Amino acid sequence: MSRWRAALPLILLLLAGIVLYASGSLDQLTPQRLVAHQGELHAQIAAHPWLSRLAYIGLLTLTMATGIPGTIVVILAGGFAFGVVDGTLCSSAGLTLGSLILYLASRYAFGAGSRQPPAIAARLHHGFERHPVSYAMFLRLVPIVPFGAVTVALAWLRCPLWLFIAATWLGGTLTLIFETLIGAGLGSVMRQSSSFGFSLFMHQEILLPLAAMALLALLSLLIERIVRRRRQARPPGD
Repeated sequence: MSRWRAALPLILLLLAGIVLYASGSLDQLTPQRLVAHQGELHAQIAAHPWLSRLAYIGLLTLTMATGIPGTIVVILAGGFAFGVVDGTLCSSAGLTLGSLILYLASRYAFGAGSRQPPAIAARLHHGFERHPVSYAMFLRLVPIVPFGAVTVALAWLRCPLWLFIAATWLGGTLTLIFETLIGAGLGSVMRQSSSFGFSLFMHQEILLPLAAMALLALLSLLIERIVRRRRQARPPGD
């Protein structure tokens, strides 16, 4: 019974995510729908600037805390609705708060970590034990696995709370800047063209942030590989 009690917060979060995803609520945030109702959307934001931003932060917090797929749709919508600066700031707050909730629920569910870890946590364990700071930052910067899965894995690895918050905020915000730019760019391009297809991604408003995200991921991988080779080249005992 104690195991079920410890896992209850995490189970409730996962159930809330399933309900939210199955309800189709996130479908209202697709670029096509946002462009179709952009006049009403921006009028509501202008009339209720703080309430609209708090509502957006709350929605992103919920999606991050439940770990459901489709979070990128919410972030793109934030860029479309609030612009790059406000969208990034609000998304950073929602991403950090939601990830923290999922992390704390997972830590409570896992307890002392006496049970067998998930496969992803087992693969990450060796690298994290040797270099926790660089490993946590690397996982947040490079989209190897979904953001929620990394959060759960870091909770199982008993990543210190301060390190988790720092890596999530810094690594997540760097990625959010480009994702928000893409959202704002989609809004700008789709105001001129009602069709949604691959050709949209050829516009510089979208293509440049996508290229920057790819470059950031490649740069992180390159730095991690260089650091790993230097550590392997060190004589034993150094």
